[in-house]
Amino acid sequence: MSNYPHPILAREGWPFIAISVGAAIAATLWFPAAQWPLWIIAGFVVQFFRDPPRNIPEGDRLVISPADGRIVAIEKTTDPYLNRQALKISVFMNVFNVHSNRSPVDGEVKQRWYNPGSFLNAALDKASLENERNALWIKTTDGQDVTCVQIAGLVARRILCYVDKGAQLSRGQRYGFIRFGSRVDVYLPPNATPKVGMGDKVSATETVLAQLHSDI
Repeated sequence: MSNYPHPILAREGWPFIAISVGAAIAATLWFPAAQWPLWIIAGFVVQFFRDPPRNIPEGDRLVISPADGRIVAIEKTTDPYLNRQALKISVFMNVFNVHSNRSPVDGEVKQRWYNPGSFLNAALDKASLENERNALWIKTTDGQDVTCVQIAGLVARRILCYVDKGAQLSRGQRYGFIRFGSRVDVYLPPNATPKVGMGDKVSATETVLAQLHSDI
């Protein structure tokens, strides 16, 4: 998949932006007393679907953040998709974060899993296993396994993923979107070195989450 050109506003939001701005314009013309709440809603929709270009950090074996948000988990645990010990780093997105998702590493998508589920608060640990989710197993160019999981949240009701098994991804490449608040979990080899701390704010593509090591 070619890298998505960044038009500032995400294509997933164009219908929502058109409807909200159209309603605000209509109210301004015919129902002036109702215009300001509708303009506030339109402003929120526009900011939610913003999709700015990002700079990709240079360096070997870097794992970059797949999403904007806040770090809510850094822990050794079991990767439920590859049944292995792993370092899990989780990014929680609120409704004010950019919601396009980017590949954390260079590599090939070896498998994709979609699981329907609940819509619990995505900041909760159990959301990783109980919420609706879409997982990608990515084999890096030097043979390491990375699992990247999009997870729906309390408000989110649509996970979008544009790649499948066999796709080649570049670090920072846009591959999906989650509407209205959610979470992304990244499972790494257990000897990966975290580069972020609990509660840190991160930016998709630009923040380095961890560094992989050659001794796999």
